[in-house]
Amino acid sequence: MTALLAGGLPLLAISAARADSVNIKGVKISYTVQGTGTSVVLLHGLNVSSFINWGATGIIKLLAQNHQVIAIDLPGHGRSDKPKDISAYGRQMVEDIIGVLDHLGVQKAHIVGYSLGGVVAMKFLVLHQDRALSGVLGDMGWLKTDSVSLRGWEKIPGYRFGAPASCQQAMGGIAVTREEVLSVQVPVEMIVGAQDPAKLLFVAPLASLRPDWLLVEVPNAGHINAVTKPEFKDALQQWLD
Repeated sequence: MTALLAGGLPLLAISAARADSVNIKGVKISYTVQGTGTSVVLLHGLNVSSFINWGATGIIKLLAQNHQVIAIDLPGHGRSDKPKDISAYGRQMVEDIIGVLDHLGVQKAHIVGYSLGGVVAMKFLVLHQDRALSGVLGDMGWLKTDSVSLRGWEKIPGYRFGAPASCQQAMGGIAVTREEVLSVQVPVEMIVGAQDPAKLLFVAPLASLRPDWLLVEVPNAGHINAVTKPEFKDALQQWLD
């Protein structure tokens, strides 16, 4: 959720690996595909990229051993275009995932999100669970409609090297209601750092509403570094395998 890199990593150059892209409503959406097998979509956090969130942490390489890993740069991030128009964000970020899947000919995939990506993943499960094999919400959970936390997200400013402010201003488009959460029928896992403030704000209410969803806490981890921990990677890999 911040401009810091996952796990306190120094600013890294974008991976030298070649990225592909697809044009969706005039916006270039960049992605990489590695591995073969059941498809897994990886969605990164705010103001980082698929490489920083998933590549530099070793998760793409780990999952690509047994899966086709599709790591997407959300609009406003990484190699994707960074439009200032608010219509490029919010619910459109969910539709961008559908556009990438359609472009690759993938009918169903596991949808894995971290932080902002977790909010997008939750909305994907609400809108397109017919395209999801399962969902994994990393250090994020239920962004409620008309909530104080939603208004807080919408007030996060744009950063010089981050996403335009319009990305955060569109967060209402991916917030979900209680009824929408209850409508999700695909299996879901929640993985959260034990010391992450998001646990109380976004994960605990979701775990209370959906006790059938698996909840895994990563010890000695906060919001930024949970994704770097072996326990996070183990929980994710075991779920997908």
